[in-house]
Amino acid sequence: MKPIYSTLRVLAVAAAVAPVFAMAQVAAPIPPEIAARNYLLVDVTAGQVLGAKDIDAPVEQASLTKLMSAYVVFDALRAKKITLEQTMPVSERAWKMPGSRMFIDPKMQVPVNDLVSGMIIQSGNDATMALAEAVGGTAENFVRMMNDQAKALGMKNTSYKNPEGLTEPGHLTTARDLSILAQRLMHDFPEYMHYYATKHYAYPGTPASNGSNRNSLLFRDPTVDGLKTGHTNAAGYCLVATAKRDLPNVGQRRLLSIVLGTASEKARANESQKLLNWGYTAYDAVKLFDGDQPVATPAVWKGAANTVKIGRAGGPIVVTVPSGSGGKLSTEVVRQDPLIAPIAKGQSMGTLKVKIGTDTVAEVPLVALEAVEQAGFFGRLWDTIRLWIK
Repeated sequence: MKPIYSTLRVLAVAAAVAPVFAMAQVAAPIPPEIAARNYLLVDVTAGQVLGAKDIDAPVEQASLTKLMSAYVVFDALRAKKITLEQTMPVSERAWKMPGSRMFIDPKMQVPVNDLVSGMIIQSGNDATMALAEAVGGTAENFVRMMNDQAKALGMKNTSYKNPEGLTEPGHLTTARDLSILAQRLMHDFPEYMHYYATKHYAYPGTPASNGSNRNSLLFRDPTVDGLKTGHTNAAGYCLVATAKRDLPNVGQRRLLSIVLGTASEKARANESQKLLNWGYTAYDAVKLFDGDQPVATPAVWKGAANTVKIGRAGGPIVVTVPSGSGGKLSTEVVRQDPLIAPIAKGQSMGTLKVKIGTDTVAEVPLVALEAVEQAGFFGRLWDTIRLWIK
């Protein structure tokens, strides 16, 4: 018997005040003019792109490279290959790194915690090289680890040639790939994200004048808590910034902006702030379901239970829609039918399509929120007969 596909229409919470048959089309807001070669704005909470320009064009990475260097270092910390308290030597190569530095030298034995702070807060090329050599054995092996990780994350148009981001042929990425990396960094290593929100840091014995985070948005917008600046002559001034704001009936809403190739430090901050503010004002966040709340309870065949709860595991289902259009939402569950046991908890169960009129504004993967074991022999036999009759 071939499976058939069916849809189950469920009114969204926000649609209670608007009849389904009266929903109007809503045009997407137009982003402001952003003085940058490339930009991307993502609603991380909803998993939606709000604005974009040339996000697949290859660009110089500059110190945005250190986002991946940090990912590999955090992975080594979690695997207990190194510890934050462990001290590391400073090689001649690390000491002589050009560009931005935390000013460590070969006479020092520096704790990993301070090297991470130097890499992230001060954007120190010397700290990054010392960490690369500590984790990878050599900088070259660390770069191989970076490229392997990029492939694993699905960063299809990124190539690393060094761990710090100095200009080198072929050392390229895209705004899309940077958004993948930044989101995975925040999701996979929340315990280390405090480094990106730290405003001041200087290692004892090094210049205190070098002790301020280069992300100036940290000093002007209290909702900004990361992530990384970058600059070379080839890349221009770049900033990957993220902000979280608490909203009534929704909770925390996080946006991620990527602004590349601006003309100055001031411009990268101003354009990033403009993009973030536009995202929060031009779009509304609407919570449709709480985390682990069933979106639907479809029938199950040949199972020890007759139904299964499906929804999103973990966090709530939140969508972002043009401001003022939340009351026009409807949702549609698209799933395979019939559902045959056994069903594992977390197994893919279909998609929740969120619509305004006939336009789909978001698609959310749904999973089984519980396991359903197979029924006994006679139960399976009876359902087999019923399926053939059906």
